[in-house]
Amino acid sequence: MSEVGGAQHSTLAERLASVQAGIADAARSHGRAPSEITTIVVTKFHPASLVRELAELGVRDVGENRHQEAQAKAAELADLPLRWHFVGQLQSKKAKQVRAYADVIHSIDRPALLGALASPERVVDCFLQVNLTDNPERGGVAPAALAELVDQALDTPGLRLLGLMAVAPLGEEPQRAFARVRELSESIRGAAPQATALSMGMSQDFAAAIAEGATHLRIGTAITGIRPQPE
Repeated sequence: MSEVGGAQHSTLAERLASVQAGIADAARSHGRAPSEITTIVVTKFHPASLVRELAELGVRDVGENRHQEAQAKAAELADLPLRWHFVGQLQSKKAKQVRAYADVIHSIDRPALLGALASPERVVDCFLQVNLTDNPERGGVAPAALAELVDQALDTPGLRLLGLMAVAPLGEEPQRAFARVRELSESIRGAAPQATALSMGMSQDFAAAIAEGATHLRIGTAITGIRPQPE
């Protein structure tokens, strides 16, 4: 475990400050401004009280990957100025419920999900998740099918395409994986010139993601500490 993620006995404020400093250092070392990067604190399995404490520390972007947990927290914390990111795999049958509270959905990977999210109501920002493995059961669209999904996303009412999302596969050097995502992002610019955002990088590999142009980091345990066991 890295130093950033290893100080489990430090306070939430200390862990947040440590990660923020690491992000700033990584950004500057690659000629980027730290302000270009949005840090999403993933609070999976943690109570709403921790999210409230994060908000008091200035956090505005919070991520969840289980619908029921996310829905409950968003309702309980509706008084806070938070931006909710849904970062987990999403079932089409839960899509409309998720778009009711999520400001950003990171894990769109198939036409059926786009159809389920279509709406004439408020616009929700979204990312298309790319599968960087050879396993079709993993979340994400295959790179060969990305261009078609981009076109479909652009035609879906109620969605604003921000860019691409990915998770570095186990066993692959993270920066190499993130470079693949950057290249895919560049390949879709003709169809979607505004879709330049890259949601990639987590607690252990955010520096590599920043080096390859990440604009949104999804960081959990390095900030929140060890997750409680799910109920």
